[in-house]
Amino acid sequence: MEGALSFFSPSPFSSNRSNLCLPKKPLSQFSSSRASIPKVSPLARSSKRTRKPDVRISPKTAERSRISRPLDSEKINIQKLNAEVSPHRAVSAVRLLRIEQGGAFADLLNEKGRKAAENEMSYVERTLGFRTRDLDDRDIRLVTDVVGGSVRWRRYLDHLIMSLCNKERMFTDMEPLLLQILRIGFFEILKLGMPPYAVVDENVKLAKAALRPGAGNLVNAVLRKLVSLKVRDCMLHTAFALITVLYFYFCAFLFSPFFLFQEKDSLPLPTLEGDDRAQARALAVIHSHPVWMVRRWTKFLGQEEAVRLMNWNNSDPCFSLRVNTAKGFKRVDLVNRLEDLMVPYELSSCMDDFVRIHTGMQIVIQAGLLKDGICSVQDESAGLVVSVVGPQPGDAIIDCCAAPGGKTLFMASCLRGKGTVMAIDINRGRLRILKEACKLLNVTNVVTTTHADLRLYAEKHNVKVDKVLLDAPCSGTGVLSKRADLRWNRQLEDLEQLKHLQDELLDAASMLVKPGGILVYSTCSIDPEENEERVAAFLQRHPEFVVHPVHPYVPPDFITDKGFLFSNPVKHRMDGSFAARLVRSLDYPC
Repeated sequence: MEGALSFFSPSPFSSNRSNLCLPKKPLSQFSSSRASIPKVSPLARSSKRTRKPDVRISPKTAERSRISRPLDSEKINIQKLNAEVSPHRAVSAVRLLRIEQGGAFADLLNEKGRKAAENEMSYVERTLGFRTRDLDDRDIRLVTDVVGGSVRWRRYLDHLIMSLCNKERMFTDMEPLLLQILRIGFFEILKLGMPPYAVVDENVKLAKAALRPGAGNLVNAVLRKLVSLKVRDCMLHTAFALITVLYFYFCAFLFSPFFLFQEKDSLPLPTLEGDDRAQARALAVIHSHPVWMVRRWTKFLGQEEAVRLMNWNNSDPCFSLRVNTAKGFKRVDLVNRLEDLMVPYELSSCMDDFVRIHTGMQIVIQAGLLKDGICSVQDESAGLVVSVVGPQPGDAIIDCCAAPGGKTLFMASCLRGKGTVMAIDINRGRLRILKEACKLLNVTNVVTTTHADLRLYAEKHNVKVDKVLLDAPCSGTGVLSKRADLRWNRQLEDLEQLKHLQDELLDAASMLVKPGGILVYSTCSIDPEENEERVAAFLQRHPEFVVHPVHPYVPPDFITDKGFLFSNPVKHRMDGSFAARLVRSLDYPC
């Protein structure tokens, strides 16, 4: 579940950066024009009563003086403009700072489109003390790629940066902003394949402008070390390929070229050696995941499948669009708009109202498809959960922990104006977002919102409905591809707290189900402890509920042996999710 971006006040990131937020001014603004001042005799200078000479200022000097004294906000912005610094790198560095300090998520594109980019520029000015030129469409795409990629590959990048620093303490004591600039440079060279000379030059400019000249020198030295390793790497691979070709052509048998270059990759990365713990630490660096996640997945899935899962989490996310049938649109209407915009797409094979796009999300936003209510961004795995609920016209449904409301809106559209969906959430701000979305998608006639803690609400209100959906708070391990920052915000200890909360919410949600009614428990986790084990524990506490297999509601490929819904990110190429459909027996009194 995603939240709104929270504001944080810019502050110095280190004690030796007291002038971080001061604008850089050219020296010419502080020097006067001596050429226009006439010479005065010594006698005149020594006389107190001598009349001061008339000073004539050229029009050019007068104009420069006028600009150097800002009188309004427009002149201040001109003064703070730094045209030499790359705008996408400045925005990326500031956003990475905000992410690490808990003030932002790793995505820039949203329904507000360009307005979000304009907000980022204001953060840049407040944090760095200068402005860059405005972001164009290419810059916005680069910010999205650089920020998301730098967050995903943070552990990998930090390992290389620390290895190429002269001393480990240099890395541990590094200023946060300087570290973000180095991460950007390493990611652009290693993962985006940008020209190394340009990456070095632009990031050095950013470090000097945002910090000080010495910081730029450090960025220059470390990035050049990386470039030299990559050049050596390329030469080794070229020589290796050439000798291999010669080997096969001339059938050399005295030695094999595979022994000539034992280290094909000269980057200082760990090797998969030692016991399970050592291998898990190495995999955590190579694939940039927390060690506890790697150990857990290798235990549940095996090393080979765990590596596939980590590769999926590090890949560029694929987005799905759900057409808004409540406003009369059909999937063919959405397809026609995408074709007009020349956005590549593919039809969903498991959900009739969904379309997948791998690229072009920015075009979709700017074209107004979301703002006009034609479609919504929603993963197919979330749509499958709604299919398990099976909303029908006339149903009374409660969506627990509903905000920001993607499943609420989909269920409401399925009711076709007949029935009700009550959305309960503890976060008032996110419920406000849901209300606005209901207006946009034309489902206000069936959706009501309630700000409450589900556990307290169920105890105080004697409400019984046909169907209850509990999309419980979870570790989110099934959505790490889209939520790049989430892997670093979770700890192993969080699972125990989450499991306890999930049990409490399940008990509360069960009180809202009428006899013969349906309770659907879902998560966006791939961890059995949050899924099957929570259902098993619930059934032991509540014998009045039984599992109702999901076979009639979703394709067979998504159904487990026990009749649950499970989408595997690697296998199904979508977010990981789980859902169990439970029926309350008619034989038990409420």
